[in-house]
Amino acid sequence: MNASLTILGCGSARPTFQNSPSGQVLDLCDKSFLIDCGEGTQLHIARLGVRTSRLYNIFISHLHGDHCYGLIGLLSTLSMQHRLQPMHIYAHADLETLLRPWLSYFGEEYSYDIVFHPINPRKREVIFEDRTVMVETIPLKHSVPCCGFLFSEIHRQPDGEGGYVRVPHKRYAYCSDTRYTETFLEQIRGVDMLYHESTYLNEHLHLCHHVMHSTAEQAATIAQKAEVGRLLLGHYSARVDDHELFLNEAQPVFQNTQLAHEGDKIEF
Repeated sequence: MNASLTILGCGSARPTFQNSPSGQVLDLCDKSFLIDCGEGTQLHIARLGVRTSRLYNIFISHLHGDHCYGLIGLLSTLSMQHRLQPMHIYAHADLETLLRPWLSYFGEEYSYDIVFHPINPRKREVIFEDRTVMVETIPLKHSVPCCGFLFSEIHRQPDGEGGYVRVPHKRYAYCSDTRYTETFLEQIRGVDMLYHESTYLNEHLHLCHHVMHSTAEQAATIAQKAEVGRLLLGHYSARVDDHELFLNEAQPVFQNTQLAHEGDKIEF
């Protein structure tokens, strides 16, 4: 079964006319998953015709504003559209502490239930699983607790002992803000597609350790070492206008690399 990824935003912390902050919708096994929710997410969802009727789960990688400021607006709009299905949000426990007063003050009563699922970004664990999709956290190295997410299409097969084993098929790894680290190589090995932040070019390498971000070449190195199928770059620094420069530095290391562009729908 094909999967598809819709890019809602692929910029970094400072929005530009070219790029909005992080947000993606993954369609897998006839379900939609929102990954990060920077400001403007609800407008991009409307503009691109993303169907929210299939959206039941939101995954927030970490609590920097460019990855979660869009939540309150999106949740409010869904209520004004008379949504009835619950929405499940997977994030660091502090997100619920921060959002509940806002939801209460501005919403009074929502048309649907908002269910928070606290996760530990520093720990690799399965945080969602149904009959066809499993989601694991990918611990990353950033200035605040931060994790990526590994989405796997799964089929259950009998193990001959009365139980079953999971057999992954399509797999997508989302690696949000992180400095270069090889700690998760085995977890993402062989995924069909890897999204890895590529905030900087090599000329900005001296900034990476301090702000805990990666270059495009470093993202490509991870893709090459993990033997992934395709690499998708994003989270571009506002200081770089020509995104082809990221591609130019990544492809010599990992040829099957492409750039994320807002509005793209990428099938894999």
